[in-house]
Amino acid sequence: MVAVTLILLVVALTSRFIQYLAQAVAGELASDVLLLLILYRLPDFLLVILPLALFLGILLAYGRMYAENEMVILMGSGFSQLRLLVYTLGSSSVVLLVVALLSMQLAPWGVRNTEQLKQNQDQLTEIDLIVAGQFQSFGDGNRVTYAERIVTGAAAGRLLENVFIAISDQSADAAQGSLRIILADTVRPEIDEETGARFMRLENVLEYDGIPGAADYRIGQFEVQSILLPEPTNFDPILEEQTLATSELIGSDVPEHQAELQWRISTLLMIPIITLIAVPLSKVDPSQGRYSKLVPAALLFATYFVLLQFSKDMLADGELTPIIGLWWVHIVFIGIGWGIYRYPDIGKYFALGTAT
Repeated sequence: MVAVTLILLVVALTSRFIQYLAQAVAGELASDVLLLLILYRLPDFLLVILPLALFLGILLAYGRMYAENEMVILMGSGFSQLRLLVYTLGSSSVVLLVVALLSMQLAPWGVRNTEQLKQNQDQLTEIDLIVAGQFQSFGDGNRVTYAERIVTGAAAGRLLENVFIAISDQSADAAQGSLRIILADTVRPEIDEETGARFMRLENVLEYDGIPGAADYRIGQFEVQSILLPEPTNFDPILEEQTLATSELIGSDVPEHQAELQWRISTLLMIPIITLIAVPLSKVDPSQGRYSKLVPAALLFATYFVLLQFSKDMLADGELTPIIGLWWVHIVFIGIGWGIYRYPDIGKYFALGTAT
């Protein structure tokens, strides 16, 4: 289970880090918050990965024992299938406690901090997002900025030195579009207290303005110049109910809150239910191999997870009553697990190649 968890976690974190890195390169996120964002999203990732890792871990471990006839020896020595299931449920209770901590405490905490970080990013100016020594594109590619050095400190704030700015005028047609090249010794952020407008204040400025390829251009020199910056990037808001503590969801009549509470409880119920399914499903013939049921079992788990998510959305939209809610999905899969346990021959149809 630990091995599967690490593999899936590396894949998930790498994918999300690449997404955040692309936003940082595009000037939508400050580079110094990337690792914090990953840290805050880690409980959410584990909440999905741990049940799947437990499910696959049971299939892999017991599948090997069946394939190498070790389980046959155990059963022949009086170790019943029920006893195996009870022992496995006891082991999975450790995972249940970890998932309970993640679902009820750490995941909402991580979502709250993620939302707070993104709101803080809304207050940053373009200057706060610039990385020294890199050409960065802003304003849908209409402006490219480069700073040789960045000086930070209580007195100076964030100060850019030896700055290059290229601003293209996209209002003109492509053949005659104008281009402004600005060179400044220093650049600092500036916010108008009355209007809230954000500016880039440039000092000791040399500006070239004209059409690329043409010899007719203007040269200007200024002691101080300000460039109006665009409005801050609006991030997709995180649903409020995901940031609430579990104690705030209990007893609420709001459908979204009821759906979130049932979802958090459902992540706990998944642990014993998938254990009930995985133990009898792990039985394989030596000729089949230990991996014969992995793909069908993963599809079964995916169906379980998608149905829970679908029911959560319907409950949040008021299309399902709280009495039905997400509970019907658990009842269905308890029935599937009991059917596989009670009638082991059903499990044969989950092995690749045997259904036909």
